[in-house]
Amino acid sequence: MNIIADENIPYVREAFESLGNVKTLSGRAITSECLRDADMLLVRSITRVNRALLEGTGVRFVASATIGEDHVDKAYLQEHGIGFASAPGCNANSVGDYIVSALMVLSERFALDLPKMSLGIIGVGNVGSNVRRKAEGLGLTCVLNDPPLARKTGDAVYRPLEEALACDIITLHVPLTRDGEDATYRLANRPFFEKLKLGAIFINSSRGPVVEEQALKAALDSGRIQACVLDVWDREPDIDVTLLERASIGTPHIAGYSFDGKVNGTRQIYEAACRFLGKEPTWDPSPLLPPPECPEVRLNGAASDWLSEIQKAVFAVYDVRKDDAAMRGILAEPPERRGAYFDKLRKQYPRRREFILTRAIVEPSNPELERALTRLGFICTRQDGLRPHK
Repeated sequence: MNIIADENIPYVREAFESLGNVKTLSGRAITSECLRDADMLLVRSITRVNRALLEGTGVRFVASATIGEDHVDKAYLQEHGIGFASAPGCNANSVGDYIVSALMVLSERFALDLPKMSLGIIGVGNVGSNVRRKAEGLGLTCVLNDPPLARKTGDAVYRPLEEALACDIITLHVPLTRDGEDATYRLANRPFFEKLKLGAIFINSSRGPVVEEQALKAALDSGRIQACVLDVWDREPDIDVTLLERASIGTPHIAGYSFDGKVNGTRQIYEAACRFLGKEPTWDPSPLLPPPECPEVRLNGAASDWLSEIQKAVFAVYDVRKDDAAMRGILAEPPERRGAYFDKLRKQYPRRREFILTRAIVEPSNPELERALTRLGFICTRQDGLRPHK
């Protein structure tokens, strides 16, 4: 069996070598020609999987090591009997960590009192639910908006869009869809931004085309939005650099790029491929994982401002300002090289680990701080090594 894989899928050779011959390529270099004799295709989000790519090839199984599926023409795959799998929820922790780090930056930069603020979460799947748990750990009041879940469950916890837009901070965690009553393409348009409260904060780490970027810039110009955090862009990799200049935090589509999240994605598509082939999965990534760069942080439980201690823990593991600084290097590039620079940032992204691998030691014990750290995902213990009560 011949397997073509995106080279940015970690451990893809180790995982799939028992299933066939694995050849890795840059995601943008995967073409119909190189798939001519392939049986299986493994991608990430930058490879468009459609008729133009697959017609005339031998591919009979496609997997995307991502939670998003908008880059895959699933109707074409189904019509031609080609199996498909993705990796739902693989990077939910990663995106949640990204949002928390961004909130820590904004809190410091704009003197925000997060426990007195509200967060509108639009899209409450695996990622949105993770963001909710972490945000509530910071004391934010969350308003949830997810029309499909609202209809499916009838749960009153899911509120109308207008209620979410009335919050102090808005964050998008929706898939990119262009059809149907819940289409998200250009969801964040001029009427959307006009409904925000004056001075709102806007975050998008879902998909770039969900936002009408000209409308976002108009909302920034008017002061309707005082700050925005953007990890995704409408025309990646050729982004609107004038919007980057306006963003408080701008990053190159890496919110879900934690090393652990990407390995989770590899594991999920490997197991899906085994099911497709009727084989028993045997690959276990655990022995390959390196130890976390920040195995523990020590925090002052007697600090009068427990949020400042949380900030120390968060930045010790992941400081989004480093990604923002690297992204702004694109501004010095000539226009014709900016797309390559954006892709290079993603391809050479530093290994980032998740909060769940770091032990937070609080001394003296502080139940409020410990509960918050636990909600964020840290392994929270007292000096004596015991876990505090949740």
